[in-house]
Amino acid sequence: MRSELDKLDAGEEYHFLDPGVVARKETATAACHEFNSLDPRDVEAQVRVITALFGSSGADISVQQPFRCDNGANIHVGQGFLTNYNVTILDIAPVHIGDYVMIGPNTVITTVGHPLSRRGRRAMMAKADPVTIGSDVWIGGNCVILSGVSIGDNVIVAAGAVVTKDVPSNCVVAGVPARVVKELDPEPEPES
Repeated sequence: MRSELDKLDAGEEYHFLDPGVVARKETATAACHEFNSLDPRDVEAQVRVITALFGSSGADISVQQPFRCDNGANIHVGQGFLTNYNVTILDIAPVHIGDYVMIGPNTVITTVGHPLSRRGRRAMMAKADPVTIGSDVWIGGNCVILSGVSIGDNVIVAAGAVVTKDVPSNCVVAGVPARVVKELDPEPEPES
C-alpha cells in the first residue's frame, strides 16, 4: 500500500494530517523558527540557515524575517533572490524561482489546494501542484500565487494580485483574478 507521502510526491490527493506529511512540515517549521529567531543584523547566519533549508539557491540571496514554508527542500531559487517581510511559500510540491526575483511583503506562494467537495475537505485531503516563476520577476506586496501556476520571465505582478492561471513573459498582471494589463518590452539581458 502506498504511503500518503508517496501520493503527495506523485501529485495525487493525499491526507494532510498523515504523520509522515506532518513530520515533513514540522522539520520546515523548526528551521523557519530558527531562521526567524536569528539576530536581524546577522546576515551571514541568516543566509547559512535559509540556504540549508532550501533545496537549492544561487548567489546573493536575501530573505527578510519572518519567513515561513511547508517543506523548504522543494524551494529552488536562482541568484539575486530577494523577499521582503512575512513571505510564505507553501512548498508541499516544488517551487522553482529563476534569477533576480523580488517578492514583496505578505505574499503567499502556495502549491497546495483542497477538494471542492465538503466530503473531501472533511477527510482532510489535499492536492499539490508545482509553481514555476521565471527570471527578472517582481511580485508586489500582498500577492497570492496559486498552485499549478507558471509565471514567465520579465513579469511584474502588481500589489494585491491573485494569480490563478499561467502568466506569459514580458507583461504586468494585476487584479483578482490577475490578468494582463500591460505588455513589457522584452529588453535584452542586462550585462553582469
